[in-house]
Amino acid sequence: MNSTVSNRKPQAGVSLGMILLKGRTFIALAILLLYFSLRAPNFTEWGSVVLMVKHASIYGLLALGMTMVIITGGIDLSVGSIVGLSGMITGGMLIEGIRLPWIAGTLYPNVPLILLIVFLLAILVGLCSGELIARLKVPAFIATLGAMYICRGAAMLRSGGATFPNLFGDAAKGNLGFDLIGAGSIPGIDVPYSILIFIAMALIAAFIMKKTPLGNQIYAVGGNERAAQLSGIKIHKVKVFVYIFSALLASMSGIIMTSQLRAAHPATGESWEMNAIASVVLGGTSMSGGVGTIGGTIIGVLVITVLNDGMIMMGVSSFWQMVIKGVVIIFAVVIDLVQKDLQKKAALAARLK
Repeated sequence: MNSTVSNRKPQAGVSLGMILLKGRTFIALAILLLYFSLRAPNFTEWGSVVLMVKHASIYGLLALGMTMVIITGGIDLSVGSIVGLSGMITGGMLIEGIRLPWIAGTLYPNVPLILLIVFLLAILVGLCSGELIARLKVPAFIATLGAMYICRGAAMLRSGGATFPNLFGDAAKGNLGFDLIGAGSIPGIDVPYSILIFIAMALIAAFIMKKTPLGNQIYAVGGNERAAQLSGIKIHKVKVFVYIFSALLASMSGIIMTSQLRAAHPATGESWEMNAIASVVLGGTSMSGGVGTIGGTIIGVLVITVLNDGMIMMGVSSFWQMVIKGVVIIFAVVIDLVQKDLQKKAALAARLK
């Protein structure tokens, strides 16, 4: 009788620990919301809430793509630089157009064409990173670090480090309407377009991961790449896809941010990749690959956004903000390791029954 009781106690402890660990992101979000509601002025005002959700949508786009990349066991350090480059390319085309030396003229593309060009450029960056990683076996950290420097340097070169201001477009050039992407909202219900774009892309990402063979292949590659290859999964195509998707979402984030500011600066997006990685890890995605959900990442994005905006409202120094976010990232990774250890203990206990 005593032996039976002693065998059950560790199981209950492990189960309780697992429940708390799996719900850690919700718990962290609830604690932050309560703390900043009491300590930060204007935190609960409607305008502040809408602003936080808009910030979450911008960071969230990066985190959605980063989730897929990390689930495959990779990392994408270039997303923040793609944000800056996308903004600079957009701003340059709105103000200066595209010079056509063979006819000594300048083409001023309309907004849809500008977006198409920026998206194609981002896809090219993601394709190059994916090919380096999948075909040439360059470590993801090195390949995307190189892409980060190239994109940031290209953004600086586009204007010599200067800003493209007043990006409202010009009726004479036929490129009006760009500012509505980030600053506009649905009439009557006052929901910003940027939030709707994020929701749409989150639904697409969740559908891919949960309802398509590609989603299963992404999990398989991150869980055990060798086994996935032996089962017939085209590893190369899966890896190239996730880096293209990540770059494409980063370009969307850059366009929205540029539209909101109505200005493009080459430094926009600096260190945003860290926010994306922190959001993904906080959301339960394992840095070793094979585990993660889009829903968890969205909660992680909200945690990072509330933490960022709450500290700003409280007047916390930007230096301390960096320190705190670094601690959060390390803590999230440690918790992930603890969760894995508990899962192993639970599996071992189940086998010994």
